[in-house]
Amino acid sequence: MRRSRSCLSCLPMGTAALRPVQREFVPPAALPSWPAASAVSDGGFAKGSIDLGGLEVRQITTFDKVWSTTQGGQDGAGATFFKPSPVPAGFSVLGHYAQPNNRPLFGHLLVARDTSGGTGAVLAAPVDYTHVWSSPDGAGHFWLPTAPEGYKAVGAVVTATSDKPSPDEVRCVRADFTDACETEEWVLSSDKDGFSAATLRPSVRGIDARGVHAGTFLAQSSATPANASALACLKNNSGSYTSSMPDLAQVNSILAAYAPHVYLHPNEAYLPSSTTWFFENGALLYQKGSQTTTPVAADGSNLPQGGGNDGGYWLDLPTDNNQREKVKTGDLASAKVYVQAKPMLGGTVTDLAVWIFCPFNGAARAKVGFLTIPLGEIGEHVGDWEHVTLRVSNFSGELLRMYFSQHSAGTWVEASQLEYLDAGDGRGNRPVAYASLHGHAMYPKAGLVLQGDSKLGIGIRNDAARGSRLDTGAAGRCEVVSAEYLGVKEPAWLGFEREWGPREEYDIGRVINRVARILPRSTRERLAKPVEKVLVGDGPTGPKMHGNWRNDEREA
Repeated sequence: MRRSRSCLSCLPMGTAALRPVQREFVPPAALPSWPAASAVSDGGFAKGSIDLGGLEVRQITTFDKVWSTTQGGQDGAGATFFKPSPVPAGFSVLGHYAQPNNRPLFGHLLVARDTSGGTGAVLAAPVDYTHVWSSPDGAGHFWLPTAPEGYKAVGAVVTATSDKPSPDEVRCVRADFTDACETEEWVLSSDKDGFSAATLRPSVRGIDARGVHAGTFLAQSSATPANASALACLKNNSGSYTSSMPDLAQVNSILAAYAPHVYLHPNEAYLPSSTTWFFENGALLYQKGSQTTTPVAADGSNLPQGGGNDGGYWLDLPTDNNQREKVKTGDLASAKVYVQAKPMLGGTVTDLAVWIFCPFNGAARAKVGFLTIPLGEIGEHVGDWEHVTLRVSNFSGELLRMYFSQHSAGTWVEASQLEYLDAGDGRGNRPVAYASLHGHAMYPKAGLVLQGDSKLGIGIRNDAARGSRLDTGAAGRCEVVSAEYLGVKEPAWLGFEREWGPREEYDIGRVINRVARILPRSTRERLAKPVEKVLVGDGPTGPKMHGNWRNDEREA
């Protein structure tokens, strides 16, 4: 990170401890060399630039600081605003970069140049700038570009003086190369004068969506109100928008570099297994209205295909009690992870959804103050699919962030904030995930996560700690089961769209009254709310029926 040439009076200097943002994030190990693209692929992965169909973009990760504050922002640590530097010759800046101070500098900002070769320039200088806000110390001034007709501004600009920015500071983008955006993360806000800054992302995100994340931010204030519609993200207009995606050998190389280590809780009784182990050990297929059960073939080839989750079929454990209990506990030795590779953000990143199967999901536990209360059979169900998702830059192959699924939603964590095993013992840049006790929800750190009312200490316990470790990158553990853009043949079990366990129905109020009868009625009622919200009794459907199969991840 370059030091600003400006005097940042609001940022303590000298002997003061460095804030996280003043250090650039450095991964535990060097970025690996990726295999050469195969002859049948487009060969654009990790080449440093991507053609959006007449607009070439590159990703800048080095910056000059423009202004910083230690007030407000995430964790009360303030925020810092940067401009990209150096910018490659012939490329134009589209906006500046903003980041909270509570984490190491880890910025990715796109710059662009017109390669269309046709009439009508793709890039144009702004006709003016609108002043949004100036910092109390007079060292930071925020502006929104005014785009010429037929063009859209992509990001805000920050200057160290009150002089209006030069028209050459940034470029606006022709409207047909832009897409709608929305705010993603609030970086800084002030109640006093309504100033706020937030990062931006495409509004529509999915396998087929063309919106591209530019890395810019929106600034607004009471004097200059604005929303995300005032700016735009980029759009990939290329006829082959997946041309920068990795081929299968490169996908496997990415997984070798970043496949996570998943820690199970030391007291976990219900371990993962492979689908093959689940089928071979007696999983049964049921059909609505039929008294006959069908053993499932080891490869799932006799499972009904398609049809959606119509309730016509479902899976269950073996009927023999001993075998049933054996299957419930899973088999860590056989466990595999199943990977879907898909384009996201207009084909500028690759999402690798890493799915883990557990034959059984254990009962939930509640926390009420200092008490831990088992919730009987609430939360128990056959068949549990959980996942994490690795988001990788198609410019470089760098790991950008990781998603942790947590029941019906989840959270993204930047690569700079992930936990890694010691690179010195050969594990390199592979992050860590923690599966919660019984429920297998994924978390980035060990500890207790309470779903409910944290102030009152009432809710569902999600306990995560280091017990047995599932090394998803070990030999034979990781299988790419779907990559639509590569034509990967999918296993038969992936096409089973019904529930992987019978539908369970609980009388939540009655169970809570029974297991927590010593508690006041008002407390039991408060406890029932998160239980009803978080714990669903239906057996889960397989990966392909989850919303993230074709769309972006769902955030809590």
